[in-house]
Amino acid sequence: MNTFKTTLLLGALTGLLLLIGGYFGGRGGVVIAFIFAIVMNFGAYWFSDKLILKMYNAQEVTESQARELYAIVRGLAMRASLPMPKVYIIPEETPNAFATGRDEEHAVVAVTEGILRILSTDELEGVLAHELTHIKNRDMLIGSIAATLAGAIMMLANMAQWAAIFGGVNRDDDEGGGGIIGLILMAILAPLAATLIQMAISRSREYLADEGGARVSGKPYGLASALAKLGRASQAIPMDANPSTAHMFIVNPLSGRALMNLFSTHPPIEERISRLRGMRPA
Repeated sequence: MNTFKTTLLLGALTGLLLLIGGYFGGRGGVVIAFIFAIVMNFGAYWFSDKLILKMYNAQEVTESQARELYAIVRGLAMRASLPMPKVYIIPEETPNAFATGRDEEHAVVAVTEGILRILSTDELEGVLAHELTHIKNRDMLIGSIAATLAGAIMMLANMAQWAAIFGGVNRDDDEGGGGIIGLILMAILAPLAATLIQMAISRSREYLADEGGARVSGKPYGLASALAKLGRASQAIPMDANPSTAHMFIVNPLSGRALMNLFSTHPPIEERISRLRGMRPA
């Protein structure tokens, strides 16, 4: 169901791009905005692993440095039919984790020092299986596609705003003055709609990673218990995280400052836990 939802939402983003492009700048406007968005997001997709690891001062660890962590990741990677990813530890007390890398061969799993302290083995297995499922499902690529489409829409909206400011609109003659108003409304509403759809895609991928992680680890209750702990910790001591990277973590590191569910990159933790507890252990 969530796979279908992701496909539907990506289709909605594409349709919105074509609609906005036709309204603002015709085919040429769509092409220009799309090319710029592809270039920017291709760079982000290709180099994001290095950037985010450096951003959080994550340090790669060897098997001798983190023997238990390595054993868990290796065992889960084998069960998921994935190559062994690189393992990093983030010097951060707030418990959290993320996966990155452009494909299975360049994958990275990163965990904070805090998560290693508070989770049991079963809970940690559930979290790491969740992250490996993101790698398996190519969620980095899907996120980049969504970001490309949303970015193109936002660029078109910015073009429309400047056109409205400098009078580069000829719709008034045909629409009796309503063209400029429609242009301004579209310039405001289009980025909002694109952001909402992009956030919805992110939430649907989290549900899929929860389900896949529970199946890989064989311990849905362990992942559910881990999410409960991580959610409480995130509320108590929110991580000093960059909002642009919040979607990568297993729980929203900014949840203590979240505004509303529609604009959240993650589904409600209570709903995620409820779904996991409804699954049967393998």
